[in-house]
Amino acid sequence: MSLACSRSLFFTAFTAAALALGASYYLEYAVGLTPCSLCLAQRFFMTLLIGCCGLAAVHGPRRVGLSLYWMSALCISLGGTIAAWRQVLLQSDPLLQMTHCAPDAEPLFSNLPWLCATVRMFKGSADCAEISWTLFDLSIPEWSLLFFVAMSILAMYQLLRLVWSALQRPLSGEASHRTLVRD
Repeated sequence: MSLACSRSLFFTAFTAAALALGASYYLEYAVGLTPCSLCLAQRFFMTLLIGCCGLAAVHGPRRVGLSLYWMSALCISLGGTIAAWRQVLLQSDPLLQMTHCAPDAEPLFSNLPWLCATVRMFKGSADCAEISWTLFDLSIPEWSLLFFVAMSILAMYQLLRLVWSALQRPLSGEASHRTLVRD
């Protein structure tokens, strides 16, 4: 894999994540939608993904660095996938929609330890189960889930390519090209 190819992939992922995050801010400030705690968690993972891909695009790492950046992008994408998937589940199950109401994210994290606050946040609230906007009959968390799954697939594919190319390299001391033996 060439350096230019990896930089362009990271820059493309950076641009896509920045556009998705920009769209979420547009929906909040221009349209007037209020994000719930799971929406804020998805924004957090999107911001981390923007930082990781942007840094990788600027850095232009070699094999080990590429592996670390793609592994980081995969972990971040999986975290975002979990948050979006949980919100899609809350929106699809009408019995879970009004079971309990969790407080907003700011008082939740200021009053409780991080682990307890995160667990309570993933239990969801009535705000998380409400579908307030759709595009092509998909809600915002469903679009977010599609994006994070696509980023996870891209990162996993790139990691597998790196592993495959590492396995195809000759062992140290051997020539990388076959030489012709002349008489």
